[in-house]
Amino acid sequence: MAGRSPGGSRRGGSDRSRSSGSGSAGRGGKGSGASGRATGGSRGGGGPKGAGPGRGGGARGGAPSGRANPPGSERARQGAAARRAPRKDPGRTTAPKERGLGGTQVEGRQAVRELLLAGRRKVYEVFLNAEMDRADIVGDIVDLADELRVPITEVSRGRLDSISHTEAPQGVVARAAELPHTALHDLCEPVDGRPPFLLAVDGVTDPGNLGALLRIAECAGVTGVVLPRHRAVHITPTVTKAAAGAVEYLRMALVGGLPTAISDLRDAGVWVVGLDAGGEVSVHDLPVATDAVCLVLGAEGKGLSRLAAQRCDLVASIPLHGHLSSLNVASAGAVACYEIARRRPPATV
Repeated sequence: MAGRSPGGSRRGGSDRSRSSGSGSAGRGGKGSGASGRATGGSRGGGGPKGAGPGRGGGARGGAPSGRANPPGSERARQGAAARRAPRKDPGRTTAPKERGLGGTQVEGRQAVRELLLAGRRKVYEVFLNAEMDRADIVGDIVDLADELRVPITEVSRGRLDSISHTEAPQGVVARAAELPHTALHDLCEPVDGRPPFLLAVDGVTDPGNLGALLRIAECAGVTGVVLPRHRAVHITPTVTKAAAGAVEYLRMALVGGLPTAISDLRDAGVWVVGLDAGGEVSVHDLPVATDAVCLVLGAEGKGLSRLAAQRCDLVASIPLHGHLSSLNVASAGAVACYEIARRRPPATV
């Protein structure tokens, strides 16, 4: 399972502030006594070191040492400093700390479009590459953002790359409220008249794999996802991009320990099926595919942990007919999810 308030970029704010402050206490007052860098507060001139607050004995940008500042000079100096300071990026300063699933930064065209379409959580700001053509999905993003009154900030490609956390944000980055958390017992309830179909992830640490799994799960009709709080990846910008918007529609529960969560699922009447190469039954012959079921996928390389496998009702495997001995976790998840989806009863609304 990436707050932000509207505003301009850091670079743009800095340029504007420098030009507005140069006429009073900035660099433009070269002949104004104590107001500019070239006068009493210069680095090389003045009295000995330590004679005043500036390096040259005079107060930098103010009156020479030993004299009282003229009335209002301190206020004017502070106002000029505020005008010269670059504007902070509002998205960076107001972004909430992620305490749960995450997902506060969404990158990629499809992911941002689904974020706006789903309307499940508040969107604070959308950053667009100013040089990008606003056609197809980008045009949809602009229209949706305008409709939802979400601020759009156009930035340079370099600025967008500095904001993003993925290698290819596709010219679009959005900042939103954190993904909502769903309690585990709520995931065990029927959905649209059908028993729950859950997916649990045991220690998957690769964000690309988790994002692909979430996309597969949403397309296969999974009604809820169980993620461990520790020793596993959560919803990072890479996950949201790889999931292509699936995180906006999936209910997700964050649990302290997966073995304990498996026991709780079994107590709630959910069949828990682990997926591992050493499974005793083929995934194509699962006897519980039409019931309330949770499919548990193991980490890359390691597979299911020993304790998680022991807590499952049964462990299934995917028959392999080639020379290789294993599948990528996302590929294995696709096979298993669609095998269960194929056999589930139709929804009744």
